[in-house]
Amino acid sequence: MTSTSTSDAAAWIDRLACRTLVETSVRHVDAGDAAAFAALFAEDAVLVRPNGSRLEGRAAIQAAYAQRAPGRLTRHLVTNVAVTLEAGGRARARSYVLLWSGATPEADPVYGRRAEARQLVGEFDDEMVRDAQGEWRLLRRHASFVLHSA
Repeated sequence: MTSTSTSDAAAWIDRLACRTLVETSVRHVDAGDAAAFAALFAEDAVLVRPNGSRLEGRAAIQAAYAQRAPGRLTRHLVTNVAVTLEAGGRARARSYVLLWSGATPEADPVYGRRAEARQLVGEFDDEMVRDAQGEWRLLRRHASFVLHSA
């Protein structure tokens, strides 16, 4: 039996916290909660959206995501989250994202709403930093699409 050192356990906890940060971010977007989404970012964060637009600062991120169409339904399925810890309370994560969306207001009682024909596969390239309270925050996110259907 091998023993795990305290530093190994701390690194495992940090990687899990960073992975949870990625997963929580998409849950807030899917819920339409722009304030909660933006709160996951550092004050001076930068978010580059798949269309190339650049949002600088937590307030700009919140304002942009608050403009989401009220009837839009999305589900971001995040996989293959690979976290690399760096010195100085920093980390990087690379994730694959499958984005399903729909805007049909009527839902089938069994199957839910109809998804749009175009579905997207993308990637998040995230830089994270530990804040003064010890919480991990997104510092930079570059989101891009790499495949689509229809």
